[in-house]
Amino acid sequence: MSVVKRFVAGVVCPRCAEMDTTRMYRDEEREYRECVKCGFEDSLRLDGRPEAEELETRVNHEGAADPLTKTLETEVTAQPLQFYPNPQAKDH
Repeated sequence: MSVVKRFVAGVVCPRCAEMDTTRMYRDEEREYRECVKCGFEDSLRLDGRPEAEELETRVNHEGAADPLTKTLETEVTAQPLQFYPNPQAKDH
């Protein structure tokens, strides 16, 4: 079976930002895209499964507090600001 690679009109390459240089093709499991100008390549699974496990972040890890219930005190510590006059400013 031969693979048919087709250019996709109006697509901009994520690496070189050139328009109309990206072509796509697929096999039974994946869909591929590649840029003929800069060589960028990537692929997606056709079954919708993620490529790899999701990285743990402060938002998605177990025990993370609901961001809607957090209060300002837990996010920001108040600090006083001190303003100094600008020595180069001219009084009008």
